[in-house]
Order: sequence, then structure tokens, then C-alpha cells
Amino acid sequence: MFLSVFDVFKIGVGPSSSHTMGPMSAAVRFLHEILHGDWPRPSSAQVARIRVSLHGSLAFTGIGHGTGRAVILGLTGETPDQVDPDRMDAIIDGVERKMRIEPAGHPTYAFDPAQDLIFDRKQPLAGHANGMAFLALDRDDRVLLRRVYYSIGGGFVLSEEELAAKDRARPSTSNRPVPFPFATANEMLEMASRSGLSIAEMKRANEEIFVDAAELDRGLDRIWMAMDGCIERGLGQDGIMPGGLKVKRRARAIHQKLEDDWQRNTVNPLLANDWLSVFAMAVNEENASGGRVVAAPTNGAAGVIPATIRYYLKFHNDADPRSIRDYLLTAAAIGGLIKHNASISGAEVGCQGEVGSAAAMAAAGLAALMGGTPAQVENAAEIALEHHLGMTCDPVGGLVQVPCIERNALGAVKAVTAASLAMKGDGTHFVSLDACVETMRQTGLDMNERYKETSTGGLAVNVVEC
Repeated sequence: MFLSVFDVFKIGVGPSSSHTMGPMSAAVRFLHEILHGDWPRPSSAQVARIRVSLHGSLAFTGIGHGTGRAVILGLTGETPDQVDPDRMDAIIDGVERKMRIEPAGHPTYAFDPAQDLIFDRKQPLAGHANGMAFLALDRDDRVLLRRVYYSIGGGFVLSEEELAAKDRARPSTSNRPVPFPFATANEMLEMASRSGLSIAEMKRANEEIFVDAAELDRGLDRIWMAMDGCIERGLGQDGIMPGGLKVKRRARAIHQKLEDDWQRNTVNPLLANDWLSVFAMAVNEENASGGRVVAAPTNGAAGVIPATIRYYLKFHNDADPRSIRDYLLTAAAIGGLIKHNASISGAEVGCQGEVGSAAAMAAAGLAALMGGTPAQVENAAEIALEHHLGMTCDPVGGLVQVPCIERNALGAVKAVTAASLAMKGDGTHFVSLDACVETMRQTGLDMNERYKETSTGGLAVNVVEC
């Protein structure tokens, strides 16, 4: 099993990897399918209009997550990693005003978001909670092409056929063999023991089958620069976040107070936790506002890993910025195992799959930088994930704000605590990471749909009622 670090960490825009980045990518795929796909093309018929329906969780919380906006942007040819957040409103306004889309290389298509973008809450699609149906119509509204896509978490998108073929473990990777094809944590530990390599070294060897070392390092540095830039933007902004809940950004004010206390050497026994929290909140406030973020492994959990890295750089005297590459490789190895054997999607398994997975990845990466053995790294990941089991996804108003922003802060705190606990032991522990991942999968299957990113249960209901 191989899932690239560049699939686990995707640079994009907020507020949601599954509800924003995924639908945008699906729309781009559909445009490509119109021009280049293998489908029957009536000689006299031409695509004149595009219509999109959103189903399941996308229909219930899509407005709050900006799903409709993402589809419009994708249909204009914009991609999550390239779209300029400062231009998005103007692009969408232009489509709404003209009621047409004009993607590069295509003829103009009719598309009225008020009529052609449908939030269908009555009819879920069978493959996944985040389903989308794209239709290409002729001038007489006859369907020429229909494609169904599923946004399965972390920005990954699969077609109906790909999902049916059970290709979820490798949605965008090659079938080329890698030297360390571990598909479980137990296999990972066995390969590490036999090879004498760290988890990061094995992951690097796998990645270098596809890219050379210099390109890999540049890509890893680019991921960290995007994460760090997101922290800095979040720490510098204040005001009200969009969406209607009127939730205020808090990271800037908290950061200023922490800086003042730092300069005065004020005694604070919770100092590290406070810094961890503000770094994570800065990222997720930026995400909630539609800014540039890195899905890690999702947008809803984007703050945990960057916050843990910044904590490491600030509080560990021996911290080497170059070691961040090993952190990301280690974290990606853990994230790939979780995605392969369970899920990172809140719509599938609740927030245990988002913040829980991020905390496990962050704990593993930090333990690795602290000199942990592969067994200690695996233990750190297990501790962090175990104590997120059963966590629901119940965003108030369908927005990635309450409880999501603070939940990232606490996820980062748990990650650091888990790494510290693991480093105090020798790597032996009672519950394996594989058992914990399988428990998360089973818990997600048992979890009521109201608690899986539909905003029809939990805080999403009770806060409004109160």
C-alpha cells in the first residue's frame, strides 16, 4: 500500500477539504470528461448547459462549507491549489450575473446557480455520504453525459466506477512497487525492525520511487511553508468570520497577550498548551474564512499538525527546521494507514476520523523528532487516536467554526501529550495502533448519521435550541 505524502497533505482553500476542495476538484474532472472522456457523443448534439446536484452531507452542510461556491469555481476551471482566494468572490459574482461559465478550452455553457445547482437533501447517493451528480445537457435539456463523484475526505475524489472498484487506497498513486509497502502498523514495525530504518526513512524510500530526493524535499518544504504561512495570516487577522454565526476571530488577541507575557517572562505553567492552542486556532480561523490552508489530513483538522510543528520549533532547544521533513514523512505514513484501513472523513466516521487522525499523525511526527524508535512513534499515534474515539462531527450551522476551531487546539494538546507519554516508555503497550484504527472504523459504522457532518444532531442542534 502506498499513499504519497503529497496526497495526504494537499494545499488548497477552506473551509473544508471534503466539502470545498473535493467538489471543486470534481467539477474540474467533469469538465475534462466533457472534452476528453470516452462517452457516446451524438453527432448533432452539443453540450449547452451543466447541472449539478449535491447529496447527503454535501446537501445538508454544503452551504455552510461553501460547497456551492466550490462547484462554481471548479466549473470555471479553478483548482484548489491554484485558485486565488482574493479573486474567488469576483469569479462567483460573474457567473451568477451572467448565468454562464466560460472555462478555458471549452465553449460557453449555460449555468444558473439558482436553478442548476441543487442541494438535494432527500435522495442520498449510495456510494458515500458526500455524493455529487454532474449532468451535461443539450439545448433541449436532454442529458448527454452524467457522472457521479464522491468526495471521500482530505480532498480525495473518486468517480462512481473508481469507488465500486474499491480503489480508495490509491486514488491518485501509481501501481509501481515500493520498497516498503506496509499496509498496517504491524507491517510497518516489522519492516522497520528488519531494515533498521526509521519510519521517515522508509517513507522517503517509497516516495523516491516516484520523485528524486531534491524534488521531494522541495515539495515537503512547500507544504511546511504553506502551513506556516497560514499560521502567520491567522495570527494577524481579526474580525467576524463569515457564515452568519458572528463568531469572532480570537487568535490575534490571544497571541498578542502571549507575546506580552513572553517578553515579561511571566510564569505560566500552561505556557506550551497556550501557544499550541493559539497556533491551531489561527489555522482554523483562516480555514473557516476560506483562506489558503493545507489539508492535514483534512481542512477541518488542518490546525493540529502545523501547531505541533511550531510548538516543536519554539520550545525544543535542539529543534532543527530541516527535520520538519522527517516529521511530515512520519505523519504521512500514519495518515496513510488510517485512510487505508478506516477513514479520515467526518461524513463517514465523525470527527474521530479528522481531528483524531490529525492528532495521531502529529503525535507520531513529534515522537520521531524527539528521537523515538518506530515502536515509540507507533505508540504515540495510538495514544492520540485512542483518546479521540467516538468523537462526533456536529458543526453548528454547518460551518467549520464551532466546535471545530477549539477542537483543533485540544487535538494539538493531546498530540503533544501522547508523544511525551510514548517517549517515557520503551514502545511496548497494550493497545496496538492497528486495533485502534479498526475500532475507529467500527465506531464510525455504528455512529448515527446525525453525528457525521450533517449538522442534524449534537451541538449543531442543541446550541441553536438553547
